Amino acid sequence: MEILQQHSDTAQVWEEAEEFIRLFHRENPDAGDPRARLAAVRAELADTGTYRHTPRELVHGARVAWRNSNRCIGRLYWNSLRVRDRRGLTEAEDIAGECFEHLREATNGGRVRPTITVFAPDAPDRPGPLIWSEQLVRYAGYGDHHSVTVGDARNAELTDALLRLGWPGGPGTPFDLLPLVVQGVDDKPRWFDTPADAVLEVPIRHPDEGDDWSEWGLRWHAVPAISNMCLEIGGVHYPAAPFNGWYMGTEIGARNLADTDRYNLLPAVARRLGLDTSNDRSLWKDRALVELNRAVLDSFDRAGVTIADHHTESRRFLSHLEREERKGREVGADWSWIVPPISGSATPVFHRTFEDRPSATAYVHHSGAQERARGRDLV
Repeated sequence: MEILQQHSDTAQVWEEAEEFIRLFHRENPDAGDPRARLAAVRAELADTGTYRHTPRELVHGARVAWRNSNRCIGRLYWNSLRVRDRRGLTEAEDIAGECFEHLREATNGGRVRPTITVFAPDAPDRPGPLIWSEQLVRYAGYGDHHSVTVGDARNAELTDALLRLGWPGGPGTPFDLLPLVVQGVDDKPRWFDTPADAVLEVPIRHPDEGDDWSEWGLRWHAVPAISNMCLEIGGVHYPAAPFNGWYMGTEIGARNLADTDRYNLLPAVARRLGLDTSNDRSLWKDRALVELNRAVLDSFDRAGVTIADHHTESRRFLSHLEREERKGREVGADWSWIVPPISGSATPVFHRTFEDRPSATAYVHHSGAQERARGRDLV
């Protein structure tokens, strides 16, 4: 039975490998005829049950995976993704160190660079390393998940698990940096304090309110580096491959700081602005949401940190569609993720329809990724 399963798995890997290798050679004509490479891959698969991508294949595969990301609106610059090849690393301490270096390089003094760091892949005889943290930078949430008093409610379970695991906790502000949780090959998950010099944070102030907002201590980190998704390229799985683009303002202003199960700041913003919150028909939530998003964009601009607004990014996405169509490639997209969470109908993507088509070369959430991100089974 095990032999039949292994044969089936190898056949599936070969099918996906062949598709990717042919794609790579088609989009990189200087790579030559793919037949010799396909023969080598097939022989390696028969011998080991997997195969190793060349450095060029890895770079192209990581970029194509971004190109295929149906939930990402910012794919226009997919071919500019910087790929850091760290496939030789399997130990938690080494991986954590490279994750922090990833943040430093991607931050680039505020001129954020799309970057991915790829660690060891899964192998037939043992799984690759894992990064439990949802993003390389996360803020603590202190208290019960349903009644968090300080910080990011999304991270309450993870924060509690880390405290029980021995993390001493931060100073107790709403923006305490959480440690990074990494599980090396043949190891249990371990936490590593995030160095202050690896994280650039932007103070959030309103352009009209000035110092009246500074007393809040609002801030957000500059680089959104997703770290618990698996990079899949031609049948090979890289379970630890943190990657980042740059923020779109609504991710911070309309979701991270505004969602009721995150920082839930709309009531406080409305009070600051003197809005009538006694009745939803006053549209106080809408007005507070717009002003919070203005504050985020203005603050990042004043700090010299790369950020996009949802109107510009929507137009860029349509440019991406047109560019891909000219090259004969179909673009998949998830409408519910592509349309911004604020003023959706005022953006051109709202009025388009998309097909959410899957791809074998992509970034995916494997089973248990969200549970790990919340710290379940960490202790």
